[in-house]
Amino acid sequence: MMGRQEAPTQLFYDFDLERHVPANHMLREIDRFLDGESLRDSLRPFYSHLGRPSIDPELIIRMLVIGYVMGIRSERGLCDEVHLNLAYRWFCRLGLEGNVPDHSTFSRYRHGKLRESNLLRQVFEATVERCLKEDLVSGEGFAVDASLISADANKIRSIAAEDWSPEVARDAGNRAAREYLETLDDAAFGAASPSQPKFVAKSDPAAQWTRAEESRPYFAYATNYLIDTKSSVIMDVEATRAIRQAEVGASRTMLDRTEKRFGIRPDWLAADTAYGNAENLGWLVEKRSIIPFIPVIDKSERTDGTFSRADFEWDEANDQYICPEGHALKQFRRNYSDPNRGQDTGGRKKYRALKATCQACPSKDICCPKADARYVTREPHEEAREFARECRKTKAYKVSRDKRKKVEMLFAHLKRILGLTRLRLRGPNGAKDEFLLAAIA
Repeated sequence: MMGRQEAPTQLFYDFDLERHVPANHMLREIDRFLDGESLRDSLRPFYSHLGRPSIDPELIIRMLVIGYVMGIRSERGLCDEVHLNLAYRWFCRLGLEGNVPDHSTFSRYRHGKLRESNLLRQVFEATVERCLKEDLVSGEGFAVDASLISADANKIRSIAAEDWSPEVARDAGNRAAREYLETLDDAAFGAASPSQPKFVAKSDPAAQWTRAEESRPYFAYATNYLIDTKSSVIMDVEATRAIRQAEVGASRTMLDRTEKRFGIRPDWLAADTAYGNAENLGWLVEKRSIIPFIPVIDKSERTDGTFSRADFEWDEANDQYICPEGHALKQFRRNYSDPNRGQDTGGRKKYRALKATCQACPSKDICCPKADARYVTREPHEEAREFARECRKTKAYKVSRDKRKKVEMLFAHLKRILGLTRLRLRGPNGAKDEFLLAAIA
């Protein structure tokens, strides 16, 4: 006999919301670790003791967590989903009849108390602390990398870089332009590089016009991850311009902040070639005593069959290079009366052989066929570069290369599962907020 479903006509219902949320639901696991009281304690100084009670800030944070964990990119859509979904209502402590805040509430909190109190950073660090307590972080090896996320800007409403200036940004008057002016001296944004992109977006001037992997150029920000390779825990996250100099600087910022906040300094750091410049390797080896499992940016290798720099032996005791024929290449060959001349300035050094020696050398044709004498340059922090080259020959480097791929998996999860392929918020602060929330998720 065919059954027929009809709406019940009961006047009263006995409904237990707790019973209708599955025991293995993801939000139940998250709820165990999200501490609402600590959030209120952080925000309490930013509220007045007078007036009407505000919307609970814990509710705002819980809704944002749902949005980024479940890949709900629209805040209007998030409000609708929380209104309809029983598990979301349970997680937000709304019950069956609790009112869901209007979508505009998120903007007021975002541009007000959340940024004034730096609450999102505190929630992220509390998440990392819990990972530390659960022994998910070893602190032995870290990996760092950056990934590009499209900004909420397009080419049609952009202008050429030569037509852009701080005065034009002030005339624009929007929030993203004001944030752009505030970050002109920030090493992660305006001060990262003196070079200017080809185009500037008037709606989001801090976004970088860039092109990656043979794709069409677009405006983007870079999200930078510093992860512990044991369980792929994100130790820190930083938003920067989509440019190599800013990304390398962000790696140092994250390492310093992780050491200051959690007291953890890794034994080694794995990264790709973009992080293998002399200055960065010198900072890691000489100032932080971190082993760099990083390919060195080295353009000294010759392909025309002549001797490369690697064929010359470095004699540190005498501050000279020895050529394959046994002759010395020196930086200076006499004592200067001026004590300031001949001093090490920390820049690139040039070591030269004697012209007479090279002219009589039997290997001149495969050493310097077009020059009277051979010279070899020595880059700043060459000791750190050489140490990185030796590290690359070890078995530990091969292990770190495999572990470094874990950060790429996190970026894949960020874009495919969480759906963060394009930012909704504009300006450096908007990028920071979105990247922090995604890292929390």
